[in-house]
Amino acid sequence: MTTTTSSAPTIDVHAHVLLPEIEEAVAGHPGLAEARALDARRNGPAALAVNGPMVGARVPKLTDAAVRLTAMDAQGVDIQLVSPSPSHYHYWAEPQLAEKVCRLANEGTAAHCAQAPDRLHGLGLVPLQHPDLAVGLLDHALDQGLRGVEISSHAPSSPAIGQEGPGRELSDPAYEAFWSRAEETGALVFLHPFGCSLDERLDQWYLSNTVGQPTENAVALSHLIFSGVLDRHPGLKLIAAHGGGYLPTHIGRSDHAWRARPDARGCEREPSSYLKQLYFDSLAHDPQVLRELLRAVGPERVLLGSDFPFDMGTDDPLGALRAADLPDPDFHSVRGGNAAALLNLV
Repeated sequence: MTTTTSSAPTIDVHAHVLLPEIEEAVAGHPGLAEARALDARRNGPAALAVNGPMVGARVPKLTDAAVRLTAMDAQGVDIQLVSPSPSHYHYWAEPQLAEKVCRLANEGTAAHCAQAPDRLHGLGLVPLQHPDLAVGLLDHALDQGLRGVEISSHAPSSPAIGQEGPGRELSDPAYEAFWSRAEETGALVFLHPFGCSLDERLDQWYLSNTVGQPTENAVALSHLIFSGVLDRHPGLKLIAAHGGGYLPTHIGRSDHAWRARPDARGCEREPSSYLKQLYFDSLAHDPQVLRELLRAVGPERVLLGSDFPFDMGTDDPLGALRAADLPDPDFHSVRGGNAAALLNLV
């Protein structure tokens, strides 16, 4: 069901919460130092010098529900779908610590949203590095009243837990039980990359984010499409952050490969057809790209997103949406009608 009327609430599906209890839980673990060293190599010193003060200035919006609500009012946002800061993934953590991190994330996000249950809905975490724990922790998130979970684009390898090599992609068969459970329960899965596997090639000019995030989105979505995950789980409710990255507006190359090459035939249909099984936030930073996103995936598949309150988001998500000059029904669908239907608020 899609709600297109102007009476639908304005819903931002891409907003974050910072949970200090998670950082307290991982403090002092050797794997944390290794992860931070990798993050430093990937981002470079200039980016790290900016990131700390940037996040510090936003801590009240990330932690205080009253401050969040005031900011939402100023933006004209009625409802936020709140997910943990991707810095909380800690995919280097061994099983016991990983379970603790996810439980803290689930419980902390639920407690934050409970301060304004009519305006804040939440997502939790599952540990992609331990697929055998993912189903149980998805259930834990749902038991807290959360709407689903947030995941990154892949689970990188981590020497801290004895994993070498490239890590796990979302196409890995080890995640099949997780996808099945998410589909069965109707849980939302918010795909939000953290870090980029291109590493030091992107360590200047904040390329780690500006190029890295859209690349990671495109790679992760391609794994889900070409591997047949979306064939096996057509009811999966997956939202891709950052407009899905480069993939939706460059999907023609994937379609051509599917038609031209037998080794690209892992899925049943042309890759572009699967875009209409997915959801995408509107955070494209370019009105022309946003219009093209709607053309590629359909106006019923795009949801308002701001990346609240980080600097690579937008402080005026409605203004960014208006700049795309969409037909009125499409504008209201993206503004809140689509998300209201997805969250069963209508």
